[in-house]
Amino acid sequence: MKVFDLHCDTLYKAVTMSHGFSCSDYEVQTDVDFEKYLQCFAVWIPDALSIKQGRALFEKAKITLPKECKINNINLVDSFKEINNSTKNKLAMFTLENCKIIDNDISYIKYLADSNIKTATLTWNDTNCIGDGAMAEHPTGITEFGKKAVCELENQGIVIDVSHASDKLFYDVCEIAEKPFIATHSNARAVTAHKRNLTDEQAEIIFKNGGIIGLNFHNAFLNNEPEKACIDDILKHAEHFLSLGGEDYVCLGSDFDGGILPYDIRNNRNLYEIYNLFLQKNYQEAIIDKIFYENAVNFFENFDI
Repeated sequence: MKVFDLHCDTLYKAVTMSHGFSCSDYEVQTDVDFEKYLQCFAVWIPDALSIKQGRALFEKAKITLPKECKINNINLVDSFKEINNSTKNKLAMFTLENCKIIDNDISYIKYLADSNIKTATLTWNDTNCIGDGAMAEHPTGITEFGKKAVCELENQGIVIDVSHASDKLFYDVCEIAEKPFIATHSNARAVTAHKRNLTDEQAEIIFKNGGIIGLNFHNAFLNNEPEKACIDDILKHAEHFLSLGGEDYVCLGSDFDGGILPYDIRNNRNLYEIYNLFLQKNYQEAIIDKIFYENAVNFFENFDI
């Protein structure tokens, strides 16, 4: 089984808890025996941090990720073209969750690109210099600086991630973005009525533009009664996105180490069970393989073309 997971918060834990990736308590276990495994490691910048604190956290993550990749024999991707060409079966990408640390400094975006950031979640839950998060009390959409930032992120080859964006910010990005954008860890609002999930129209826009969506395993985004969330709910969200034309665009975006998992998932080893559930529901392996790996690989390999 090949796995490409668009989002986890394991790097944040490694930085703030000072435990390496081999920690047995983490939901991302780096010693799994997947045929091929690419994990996106996000440095999450909490809204509550000051710019100084957020940038300090970023610098620690920038040092920690390559160090842990070396220790755990993981290839840290410098170019999207490396994904299929790497001789190692474990790969990592460095991503940013919350562009707050850009802080109205357009030149900082080049610094992010030079630091090997591959995708950038525009906001977390509140408002920042780009625009509003999904949980902002009075969302007004993208800021004037945010318009410039979206263009510069694209210019620097950083993929825009609209997970956590408010609805207003989402549609503003649609008007500005010239390249496909993605939602690394978001589910279907039609299945679970949460602001963090995508409406059908939003999902269809992402698919139409060639973007991808990662299925999030956080229980409150999977089920309207979070304590009842289970592996079956992941399948329900996948099925809904597939019904909207997402066969070539639905992916995994677990949010491991950043959310509350369903009662029947402990860590990334349970991905085997999720794969087998698709098989039990008579999904063709070709479609399951797209969701688990191929759709994400195809997106990134073709992003700069």
